Amino acid sequence: MTERLRRWLLGAWAWLVLGYLFLPIVVIVAYSFNQPAGKFNFVWKSFSLEAWRHPFAHPALVDAMRLSLRVAALSTAVATVLGTFIALALTRYRFRGSAAVSLLLVLPLTTPEVVLGSSLLSLFLDLGVRTGFATIVVAHVMFSISYVALTVRARLRGFDWTLEEAAMDLGASPLRVFRSVTLPLIAPGVVAAALLAFVLSLDDFIITLFNAGSEVTYPLYVYGARRAAFPPQINVMATALLLAGLIAAGATTLYFRTAKVFASTESPLR
Repeated sequence: MTERLRRWLLGAWAWLVLGYLFLPIVVIVAYSFNQPAGKFNFVWKSFSLEAWRHPFAHPALVDAMRLSLRVAALSTAVATVLGTFIALALTRYRFRGSAAVSLLLVLPLTTPEVVLGSSLLSLFLDLGVRTGFATIVVAHVMFSISYVALTVRARLRGFDWTLEEAAMDLGASPLRVFRSVTLPLIAPGVVAAALLAFVLSLDDFIITLFNAGSEVTYPLYVYGARRAAFPPQINVMATALLLAGLIAAGATTLYFRTAKVFASTESPLR
C-alpha cells in the first residue's frame, strides 16, 4: 500500500467519523424547518418557516428553556469561581491531602450519572431539603467543578510563576497581581471551562431528573414531549442554542487572538 493511498484512506475514515458525529445535529437543524402533519415532528413532510416565525408558541417549552438557562448561568458562575481557585491551589502549592483532592476531582467524571443523581437525592431527602431549583443548582455545581478545575489546571501547567514574583517586586499587592497578571494569563482556560460547564449544565438530564422535583428543564421537557406532542419549536430551540454556542466560541477565540497582538505592547501592571 502506497503512502498516498494510506493518506487517502485515513482522510476518508476521518470524514466518516465526523459525519457519524454530526449527522444527529444536521437532523435536528433540518427538522426545525419541517411542517409536521400531526403533533409529532418525527417524519419529514414539507419545508416550512412556521416554527421559526413562532418559536415561543408553546409557553411550557419557553418556561423550561428559561429555567435551564437560569440554572446553567448560576451553576456556571459558582463552579467557575470555585473550580478556578481549586486549580490554582493544586497547581501552585503542595500540601498534605493534595493527592486526595485531585482524586476527588476525577471521581465525578468517572462515576455514572445515575449513581450521582440518586446519591444526591438521598442526601437531600435525609436532610429534609425539598427538591427544586436550588437542588438542581447544587447538583450541577457539584459535577461542573471537576470540569472547571481540570480545565483550568491544564492551562496552569505551563504558567510562569516568576511573573507574579516580578510583579510583587515592582510593588504590586497580591490582589493586584492576581487581577492584573495571573487572571489575564489564565483567562482563556477559565473562559473555556465556563463555557464547558454552561453547556454541560444545559444538557444534563439524568442528574436533573433525580433532583428536579416539580421543576421541568429543557431536557426534561424534551423527554416528556415524546409521549404527548413533539413540536418543531423544540428543534428551533436546539438550533438556536447551537448557533449561540458557535458564536460564543468564535467570539471568544477572536477576542483572545486579538488580545495577544497587543499583549506585548502593554505592561500588565499599568
